[in-house]
Amino acid sequence: MNNGEYYVDDEDSEMVLLLQKLNVSKPVAKTLVCLLTAEKITSREVEMMSRLRQPEVSIAMTYLQKNNWVEVEEVKKKQGKGRPIKVYTLTVPMDDIIDTIEQKVISENQMMLENIERLKGLS
Repeated sequence: MNNGEYYVDDEDSEMVLLLQKLNVSKPVAKTLVCLLTAEKITSREVEMMSRLRQPEVSIAMTYLQKNNWVEVEEVKKKQGKGRPIKVYTLTVPMDDIIDTIEQKVISENQMMLENIERLKGLS
């Protein structure tokens, strides 16, 4: 888990912006960047690092889990009661995630080009 003070910096921000340009939501993009900074990270740490609210982090983590890009582990608190802390780990290399995004973009653009060709054929 990340113990130092860390916020998404300019270099990370460029990655966030590029991911957003590829139709990745801002919360997912920021969460991915946070996951790249630490081997294991709690949702609370993601909130602080990314300056996202809890519901945004939760939705982003759900999306990442559905894509099998992160693993979640519940860890009991050392003291006190309450819910266990969820600790997340990126399970897929970022290159593989980028490849998946690339394939999705290519597929979507191919469909758009096919629709344009159909339009041309109908006019």
